[in-house]
Amino acid sequence: MMSRRRTRGKVIQALYQFDMTVCSVSDTIETVTGEPGEVDQLFLVTLLEGTITHRNWIDSVIAQYSQGWELSRMAAVDRNILRLALYELLYEMDTPVNVVVNEAVELAKEFSTEESGKFVNGILGKLILNIDELRQGVKND
Repeated sequence: MMSRRRTRGKVIQALYQFDMTVCSVSDTIETVTGEPGEVDQLFLVTLLEGTITHRNWIDSVIAQYSQGWELSRMAAVDRNILRLALYELLYEMDTPVNVVVNEAVELAKEFSTEESGKFVNGILGKLILNIDELRQGVKND
């Protein structure tokens, strides 16, 4: 069964790989897609390509809301979970805000640490207070 959480987990793995190595988006997609039917391929590609395409803008928003934390100092998994969550919040608005935040927190607990869940929740909590304003300022770079 294709679950969106499993698909998001694969996207996090791909974003981490893309962040840590020099490879193309298509190579990254190929390494994480898994067995047919295991994940929603269209959702995976949409999230991965969208997050990578808009990464500079997303990173600037994360930097604005993560006072005292430079992106380069964040755990790579946490940084990429925040990137994915922001992409979904700002560009894929059909998923409810609370679902995106909850999924991000759960992914942080699964792939990183319990503290990472709190860290991700804290940054996203501040950010969603201004979600309408952020959505109006979205850059399609």
